[in-house]
Amino acid sequence: MPEYVHSSVFQTSVERLFAFHEAPDALQRLMPPWQPAEVISRAGGLSVGARVELELKLGPFRLRWVARHTEFVRNRLFADIQESGPFRRWSHRHEFAPEGAAARLTDRVEFSLPGGRLVDFLGAAIARHQLRRLFAYRHAVTKQACEG
Repeated sequence: MPEYVHSSVFQTSVERLFAFHEAPDALQRLMPPWQPAEVISRAGGLSVGARVELELKLGPFRLRWVARHTEFVRNRLFADIQESGPFRRWSHRHEFAPEGAAARLTDRVEFSLPGGRLVDFLGAAIARHQLRRLFAYRHAVTKQACEG
């Protein structure tokens, strides 16, 4: 299964970095402007069993994405998997670690595209490029919010 990892150091504490992600509006703030999405429902915060339902707008089409949180350790990590949505499989782990007086956030995504192994093989580079843009944006927003 293809994987993508994006990691950044923030000049803030792990606690502040984690608290930003717990804010009720965090997910909406982390959505890039070129990928319009609406949070339809969000229940349970980041804890195990929490669910998020998004509606992605792809031109004239609407696509539902439902994710469920599977791991949670305050100030250390939370993880979610796709229950339904655009990927065949999606697992996203958000890891937080102190780094001296700063904090590191690492996003680890394992994914599989619809269509099987051949599509994964051929489409993984395109998917990784899109994920690189997405997480560069998300980490820039996070930096602005947590270091300001």
